Amino acid sequence: MYRYKITFAYDGSNFSGFQIQPHKRTVEQVLKNAVNKIAKHPIPEIPVIGSGRTDAGVHALNQVAHFDIPYRLSNESMRKALNSILPLDILIKKAELVDNDFHARYSAHNKTYRYRVDQGEFVNPFKRNYTAHFKYPLDLTLMRKAAKDFIGEHDFTSFVASGSQAKSNVRTVYKIDIKRDELRNEVVFDFTGNGFLYNQIRIMVAFLLEIGSKQRPVDDVKRVLAAKDRTQARMTAPASGLYLVSVDYGNDRESD
Repeated sequence: MYRYKITFAYDGSNFSGFQIQPHKRTVEQVLKNAVNKIAKHPIPEIPVIGSGRTDAGVHALNQVAHFDIPYRLSNESMRKALNSILPLDILIKKAELVDNDFHARYSAHNKTYRYRVDQGEFVNPFKRNYTAHFKYPLDLTLMRKAAKDFIGEHDFTSFVASGSQAKSNVRTVYKIDIKRDELRNEVVFDFTGNGFLYNQIRIMVAFLLEIGSKQRPVDDVKRVLAAKDRTQARMTAPASGLYLVSVDYGNDRESD
């Protein structure tokens, strides 16, 4: 068997998330169908293992997955073969033959996500599936100051949605950048960490928006982290503004 790592983008608007679910269109199922078609429908079916799950409506710029297939193709042939089968809301950007000990999920060092907030007076119909909407003035200085309290290793129990299956709510956030995109009239958040919990980024964004609009004090992150109480964070930003930007594997070992 030959193991391939694929890096791909998708528009999450018409998917019920990444993970396979009965009677729903998911990224994992669509990819699995394409891989098994290329492999001439073996039994048992070939699974596709992603670096992690994304929810319904969440997008990806560079998601990663791996699969094992009994036929060896060049990297470019594999990329083209998959793209010829896949629907237009998924694009394979890169296919790589890798060592069999590579694992899309367990080999990852960290992930970076982006969250886009449109600040127009009204919802833009052409951005409604790709941004959140928040029309009120935001103080980026306050949000940047508050975001520093998320940096480091913390128990994020207050910032994880019910339904999480994680064994531990401890995660490490390495970096948070917040900037204003004047051209698009958006505020853009970038988060890098060793992993993120169910809805964690969307809850953190909603929390920072409350601080930036002066509905919360700038030092409230510390208090709510310490409380370990989900009700203290209250809001969750919509899925439409969230993008998986990249998955970092350090020095991947490849073969071809």
